[in-house]
Amino acid sequence: MNDPLRDTRAPDTGPDPLDHPDPLRAGHAAATETLIRAYVRETGRAVPPAGAAMRLELPASGLTLSVPVRYRSRTGWHRFGEPDIADGPPADTALVAAALIRESTLGRGAPAHLGGDAAARVLGSAARTAVHLTRRRAEPDGGRGPTPFLDAEQALLLGHPFHPAPKSREEASTAELDAYSPELRGSFALHWFAAHPDVVVGENADGGPVAELLRPLAGDLRVPEGMVPVPAHPWQAREVLARPEVAALVDAGLLRPLGPGGPAWHATSSVRTVHRPDASVMLKLSLGMRITNSRRNNLRGEMRLGVRAARLLATGPAGWLRAAHPGFGILRDFAWVSAGAGGPESGSETGPETGLETAIRDNPFRGGAREGLCVAGLVAERTGPGDGSPPRHRALLSAAVEQAARALDVPVAEAAERWFARYLDVLAVPLIRLHARYGIALEPHHQNTLVALDGDGLPCAGWYRDSQGYYLAASRAAGLERLLPGVTDGVDLVFDDAFVDERVAYYLGVNNLLGLVGAFGALGLADEDALLRVLRAALERLRLAEPAAKGLLDMLLDAPVLRCKANYLTCVDGLDELVGDVHTQSVYIDLPNPLTEAQR
Repeated sequence: MNDPLRDTRAPDTGPDPLDHPDPLRAGHAAATETLIRAYVRETGRAVPPAGAAMRLELPASGLTLSVPVRYRSRTGWHRFGEPDIADGPPADTALVAAALIRESTLGRGAPAHLGGDAAARVLGSAARTAVHLTRRRAEPDGGRGPTPFLDAEQALLLGHPFHPAPKSREEASTAELDAYSPELRGSFALHWFAAHPDVVVGENADGGPVAELLRPLAGDLRVPEGMVPVPAHPWQAREVLARPEVAALVDAGLLRPLGPGGPAWHATSSVRTVHRPDASVMLKLSLGMRITNSRRNNLRGEMRLGVRAARLLATGPAGWLRAAHPGFGILRDFAWVSAGAGGPESGSETGPETGLETAIRDNPFRGGAREGLCVAGLVAERTGPGDGSPPRHRALLSAAVEQAARALDVPVAEAAERWFARYLDVLAVPLIRLHARYGIALEPHHQNTLVALDGDGLPCAGWYRDSQGYYLAASRAAGLERLLPGVTDGVDLVFDDAFVDERVAYYLGVNNLLGLVGAFGALGLADEDALLRVLRAALERLRLAEPAAKGLLDMLLDAPVLRCKANYLTCVDGLDELVGDVHTQSVYIDLPNPLTEAQR
């Protein structure tokens, strides 16, 4: 096939702007590049070959931007240089953000001033990225997190490659973000409240009171007799005291702030989920701070869904997974706790959220031999030291593939293909087969999936996390109801089969698998066409072996376009992705499907 995209990388692209000696400039270069990448993807702009300049005509602002193309990606993970105004001076992040967002507001019939919030978030994200780069560049060569699990969680210095404001964090001070940010290897003690049992709400899929899960986590903190310890993120603890419903509990003596206590916890890539290598569980804390597009407040309905999912998995699907795919597992959000209306402790009580909601998650990663590594952290670019020497903070994926190349005595490109094939076996195939066998679908984007690597650097195990992202196909609901009577009562869990297939095609197909193909290409590890052929062959084999997955696999393999979440347009529209109906929380667009052209 004569493919014009084969010449994807310019022969001499010059210094990478991400490695500029000034971390502020490098941070702004990263923000500008990511913004342009997201804009191009969601507006369908054509990207010329590497080495050429892409011209972005922006009539709403009377500007044309000239953007150097460093790498052209089959899957959209393009690399760009720093843009100029055509035939004019360089274009800074503020100008680019204002011009692109103005194009998207006016072009879609909205007043231009409605884009101001999105532009501010882009600039805030750029400033935060510069802080991350400054700190990491100051680390000794080879700086690492406390454990491999945490090192991967702390690796996302630049953030989501298709989000215009991936490091936007509002309403927290610089000092607070020093402690709360995984990119700065932040750790902190939890803030604790003592709650009267009458106002404690929660569930535990494993049985027993939630309080017994919490007491060991509070360390030596003195909890008044007869009261239950309830954890909170320290930023959240301050904020919730101003809420009338919480203030009323405090005034009535039913809730007492105890302050910080217990050992320090480490922030993971989601910021609100925290981890301790010596703890039996992780905690997904409620955090009302706006991060990227959303305030990360836990909703009781979502946490009840997590417990329901844990109980459903225990009726059979988890056992089938262990037998059929012993290298794959699902981290359960198996319990939750809150204080406020709705007590006493009971999963059937559904009072309003108070901001003290915490989900309790399995933690198999305690510094052992088989640590799960967040895929988003694996593919994250780590920029150079800024002194002109080769980058020392390379992507974890680059290190793993090069390790595999040495161990297997093959070229790096071949090692990348083997790495990707192994990844499909340990992660993608189990997820698709679970959906085919039981109608259970998940949201396995890069941040929600983890892999362990063997001694050769190749994937040997995989996990999914985050029980907010569960879907049951309507055609299978009756069978699941027989497995767990009442499984669908009172939770948003059952959706039309076509909608479920569409979401799996996005989260697993577009975001995870095609995103990983793009990361390999952008990092210079492999040819994307070769990896697309590996992916197509694996999915075709699975289509033959698992007829119940045919609808999903037909879509992934043969649909001319795939639905894709539009992070840029969602940001421009000011949508909070955690609020509202699942069908309308985000903007979705159609993307051309590169698998339809992959050589068999």
